[in-house]
Amino acid sequence: MDCVTCGSGAVTERPERTARGYRRFRCRACGKGFNERSGGLLNHTQYSSDVIALVVLWRLRYRLTLRDLAEMFLQRGFVFSHEAVREWEAKLTPVLADELRLDRPGEGGAGRRSWHVDETYVRVRGRWCFLYRAIDRNGDLVDTVLSEHRDMAAAKAFFRSAKSVMGMTPERVTTDGHRPYPRAIRSALGRGVQHRTSRFKNNRLEQDHRAIKGRIRCMRGFKAFEAAARFCRAYDELRNHLRTRSCHRPHVPANRRRLLHLRRATAALAILRTA
Repeated sequence: MDCVTCGSGAVTERPERTARGYRRFRCRACGKGFNERSGGLLNHTQYSSDVIALVVLWRLRYRLTLRDLAEMFLQRGFVFSHEAVREWEAKLTPVLADELRLDRPGEGGAGRRSWHVDETYVRVRGRWCFLYRAIDRNGDLVDTVLSEHRDMAAAKAFFRSAKSVMGMTPERVTTDGHRPYPRAIRSALGRGVQHRTSRFKNNRLEQDHRAIKGRIRCMRGFKAFEAAARFCRAYDELRNHLRTRSCHRPHVPANRRRLLHLRRATAALAILRTA
C-alpha cells in the first residue's frame, strides 16, 4: 500500500489497529500515519465497509426504498437515516458501474454483434426523460444512457457510447422505427451496419424494460437528473452482472443458479468494500 499523502511506497504496517479493526500504516518518507480506509470514498464513515456495501447492493438489486433499508438494518442494530443510504449510493454506484463494465467479457459470437435498441420513459422531477437501452441477441446488456430529449443528438450520443463500451461495431441493429435512428446509425456506427425496423422483432427488449420499470416504480420517480442517470446505469450493470443465463432461454439448474449468484454477488460486494 502506498502513502495516501505523498504516494511513497516506503510504508510500514503498525501492530495496532483502529477502533473498527482496520490496519494502520506509517509512511517513512513523510512521517504521516493512515489506515486502510484513508483516502477512500468511505473514509470517516461511521459503519464498516461491509455494512455499507451490503446496503448499496440491496438498494440496487431489490425493490427497496431508502427508508425500507434504514428500517431493515435498524432491526439488526445499525442506526442510520435514509439520507445516509442516499449518500452511500451516490458515492459507490459510479465505482461499481465502472468496474462491472470493465469486467465484461470481450468479443464473443454472432449474438453479441446483433443489437436491439429502444427507449423507455423515466420520470424525473415530474417530467418524463428517455432511457435509451440496448441488449444483444443473447440478452446481455450493451449500454444504458438517460437523456432529457428524444431526438437525433440523443440517438447519436447513445450509439457512440454503446460502441465505446462494447469496443466493437455491430453487424445489425434492430429498432422500433423511430425516425432519428437510421441517420444516427449511419453517423455513429457506419453505413455497413444493417438496420431493421420492426417493433415485433424488438419484443425481447420491450420485455427487458420491465425490470428497470418495476424497480423504480416503488421509488415514485427521481428528484434530480444526475441521480436518475447514475441509478439506472448502476442498476442495469449489476443486473447484467448477476445474470445467470449465457444465451436466450437456456436451462440453468437451481444449484448452478445459486452458485453463480453467490459468486457474482460476492464479487460486487468486494468492489463496493474497496471503493
